[in-house]
Amino acid sequence: MPSIFVVSFRQITPGKKADRSSRWHSYLKRSLSVALVACLVAAATHAGTPEQARWQREAQAVTITRDDWGIAHVHGKTDADAVFGMAYAQAEDDFNRVETNYLNAMGRLAEAEGESAIWRDLRMQLFIDPATLQRDYANSPDWLKALMNAWADGLNDYLATHPDVHPRVITHFEPWMALSFSEGSIGGDIERVSLDQLRAFYGADDHAVASIDTPSSWVEPSGSNGIAIAPKLTADGHALLLINPHTSFYFRSELQMSSDQGLDAYGAVTWGQFFVYQGFNPHIGWMHTSTTADNVDQFAETIVHQNGKLFYRYGDHLRPVLTRQISVPYRRRDGSIGERSFTVYATHHGPIVRADDGKWIAEALMNRPVAALEQSWLRTKATDYASYMKVAALKANSSNNTIFADDKGEIAYLHPQFMPRRDNRFDYTKPVDGSDPATDWHGLHALDELPHVLNPPNGWVMNTNDWPYSAAGPYSPKREDFPRYMDTVGENPRGVHATMLLTGKQGFTLESLITLAFDSYLPEFARQLPILIGDYDALPAGDPLKRKLAGPIAMLRSWDYRWGIASMPTTLAVFWGDTLWDTMDKADNAEGLSMYDRMAKTAGAQVRLQALADAVDRLQQDFGSWGIPWGEVNRYQRLNGDIVQAFNDARPSIPVPFTSSRWGSLASFGAHRWPGTKRYYGTSGNSFVAVVEFGDKVRARALTAGGESGHPDSPHFNDEAERYTTGNLREVYFWPEQLQGHIERVYHPGA
Repeated sequence: MPSIFVVSFRQITPGKKADRSSRWHSYLKRSLSVALVACLVAAATHAGTPEQARWQREAQAVTITRDDWGIAHVHGKTDADAVFGMAYAQAEDDFNRVETNYLNAMGRLAEAEGESAIWRDLRMQLFIDPATLQRDYANSPDWLKALMNAWADGLNDYLATHPDVHPRVITHFEPWMALSFSEGSIGGDIERVSLDQLRAFYGADDHAVASIDTPSSWVEPSGSNGIAIAPKLTADGHALLLINPHTSFYFRSELQMSSDQGLDAYGAVTWGQFFVYQGFNPHIGWMHTSTTADNVDQFAETIVHQNGKLFYRYGDHLRPVLTRQISVPYRRRDGSIGERSFTVYATHHGPIVRADDGKWIAEALMNRPVAALEQSWLRTKATDYASYMKVAALKANSSNNTIFADDKGEIAYLHPQFMPRRDNRFDYTKPVDGSDPATDWHGLHALDELPHVLNPPNGWVMNTNDWPYSAAGPYSPKREDFPRYMDTVGENPRGVHATMLLTGKQGFTLESLITLAFDSYLPEFARQLPILIGDYDALPAGDPLKRKLAGPIAMLRSWDYRWGIASMPTTLAVFWGDTLWDTMDKADNAEGLSMYDRMAKTAGAQVRLQALADAVDRLQQDFGSWGIPWGEVNRYQRLNGDIVQAFNDARPSIPVPFTSSRWGSLASFGAHRWPGTKRYYGTSGNSFVAVVEFGDKVRARALTAGGESGHPDSPHFNDEAERYTTGNLREVYFWPEQLQGHIERVYHPGA
């Protein structure tokens, strides 16, 4: 392979509203003259088949600039060129994650991981059919087809120019594959289908697959934080945006993509996708938070056997049950490929995913891959609220709320645009009677029928995966104005925390917004611990727990409910909270209360106190004392590039001051013990954090968990780890002049 070339920038002085494309064009003319020799050498290894010759032509229209954090700034002549380059750059950083995301999205994971993934693959294939996606691709608009073509070409060019990289399954990417993973959310609607229940229905005679029953406290609440602040509350009169997704670590890449056709987006990109999922451009910013709205429903179907055929009742009629065959290939232990075949069923409501009380349960969810991919791409090129809402009219965002801000000073909260209209008499959080036509979906809600907020008088909007009815304090949408399926959860501790920090405040800056995002207060412990302390105070003097817990209670009684590396009360409170959480998770919840209300209202004094005693015993057993600084327990560790990380108490790790978001910490670190460890190690939570200011020129600071590269031998594998644990966000080099002095290399794909 040819050697890498490096260039540096001369100072560029843009006008007040400098045109990004013209300045990139000027930069490229300077840098590409330096690159010419390397490109000619690269061409010799790049061209071969007609397909490879096409890749070479596309590569010459793309320049990738790596900054000193390893972040790719990709520029192309066209949008498609930029897509080609960003797909290539993502593959450079972590091809394994790119491929794995598509193995999962297409239901082909078992071809790499074996029999244990069969049921996950079957679940995906109930909804994702390659033949359908190929037809969707063929019927896509030309502009979208060009982007999908470029995406596949970028990945295939990477594989062709990196023969040392060996895909586990996908040796050649086809353009239609981009439609299998088109919205960007980490979980997605399909993953709401229980694998255990799916297997019980379609594999009743199947042999058991070993699994581990993990405590519920080990599952970090999924979601994110988004906050937008209007100019009237900021020091410089500019709108501000907090982008803070809580996902599994290393799930998204951070990059910039721009073109001479007006594209210029920066932010978090889910590995393998070709659009910025959460981020900003020169004019607007968008932050997605997983919604708690109910737009995935289950229908209980009455199945009738008649003349050897299957029907389901719908009103006064019987309709035939739809059947088809699905074959799931899987890798055997000896490396050969086996195959499991299934006859699967569906009604007009959706695929059958389980049985319950004699009924077959059909799953209804959004399955609009072309519209979803269009919306995911087009919003990155919007320039204000009006143009963003024009894109939202595609109604192909099902799993996300959106927090929006722009350089006109507008801020907004948006509900998911894919929202089926239903009869509010029925409780869609449970399976509804599929034989009753009244339970059917009746089209989609219009955008103005959804909870939304635009430029509220209080000057801020926020969402923390809670309901929309606190998105703007007293100026939030009113619960009574909307069907109950617009939310299924209510408030959460992070929402309480954010509201507390935002209410009545002004003079915000980028720096103070960062401080807010890492505020150490834990409001749920402020609620729960006084109840525990009251339980202790009510104990009779002779109760054995009175003496055993005297010291721990004294420590908790004097705590200010703030996390910190040196904080011993944080350790004690988290261990108590996790213990009580797991206890109550196993208890009967006939009243339908939230876990927080169950801990506070139904657990009982003895259960709460015993949970503290058990937490004390665990700390003494594992650490020799119940008084342990939180930073000694709560650690960040990244030992290799594996998707599923292993942890080791004997290997280097870094203390992390913040906790799980479960207790109301806005900064999230989902950590727990692992097999063979005593310490807590995190695998999810704060994964990408950015704060953005929309002034005359957009500026931002950002942080990615660990580092940009998935390769342990890269200097960018863990170069952001210390910053991650302290919330020390770095400058984003969005404008070409910001890159001056911060460039590691400039190159074309394949060079």
